[in-house]
Amino acid sequence: MMQEFEKPAVDPTQQLELLKQRGLLVFDEPRALCFLQAVSFFRLTPYMRPFQLIDHSHTFKQGTGFKQLSRLYDFDRRLRLLVMDGIERTEVAVRSRISNIIGVQEGAHWYLERQYFNQDYDHQRLLNTIAKKQQDALQDYQRECERIERLQNVTTAQKDSLKLRRQAESYARHYTLSYDRPALMPNWAMLEELTLGELSHLYKGLARDTDKKRIAREFDLPAPLLESWLHTLTIVRNICAHHARLWNRELGVRPAQPKQKTFVWAVYLQSSQHHTRIAVLLAILQHFMQRVSPNTSWHQRLFDLFDEFPEIELHAMGMPHNWRDDVFWRV
Repeated sequence: MMQEFEKPAVDPTQQLELLKQRGLLVFDEPRALCFLQAVSFFRLTPYMRPFQLIDHSHTFKQGTGFKQLSRLYDFDRRLRLLVMDGIERTEVAVRSRISNIIGVQEGAHWYLERQYFNQDYDHQRLLNTIAKKQQDALQDYQRECERIERLQNVTTAQKDSLKLRRQAESYARHYTLSYDRPALMPNWAMLEELTLGELSHLYKGLARDTDKKRIAREFDLPAPLLESWLHTLTIVRNICAHHARLWNRELGVRPAQPKQKTFVWAVYLQSSQHHTRIAVLLAILQHFMQRVSPNTSWHQRLFDLFDEFPEIELHAMGMPHNWRDDVFWRV
């Protein structure tokens, strides 16, 4: 039965009092208050749940202190930063491989042709996206030129120089102002304009299996696995971009699992029950990091993070206590 929402808004001082009433131990009230002012009670709420009784009273388990909440929040924040670093490097590498493989083979503007995409792919949407990027870039440039023209005590030559510099700040601007055929930018620039989600859809929409396989082989992956993992990274990137809780989250997607017996993969992930938690994401990123940056210290930074927060519950992340001993992390 629906009802009217009647909860009042309360300030951080009142929020802190409410937490104390629920049994949370607060030893340094000024510091706790500062934390609530910076983070907000609402954002901190999901991090409270592991420390509360499961009777819906929001009462904290005996002995729970505010520092435990703030440390869990800090762990999750730093985990997101590390995950975003891995996703960024993977995303950049995928863009590069698609450009270098298909672009070199089929030409700078291959993506303009419908034949390179399967029937389910919305090719016109891709073209519209790039056209809009170029139009927006051109409008931005025109506004900047108008602003430059209004500058006082600046010579015409100086204004022209400023306009040239503004033009060079964006390839979308440069292409639109420099070329009229083809109407849209070349593939290496187009790929940089796409979001990770759009990039994932483009890879999935490629018509030729040979193209998909050649790109996937660059990452020592079969094509279906790369397709699935790009989709997973897109979802996780969106979670991280909104600064949402990650550490014990159900990802809402089940990434495909390697099927080849020779594929180096974490033993503890060979059970499907773990495949919607953060454990599988960390393994996916580790695989990519070893291919796009062989000398990376990404996994060591991950180890260091867990060492700094030994109290973090691994089971909630789908990870066994001895996960680092798995041969996957020692290769």
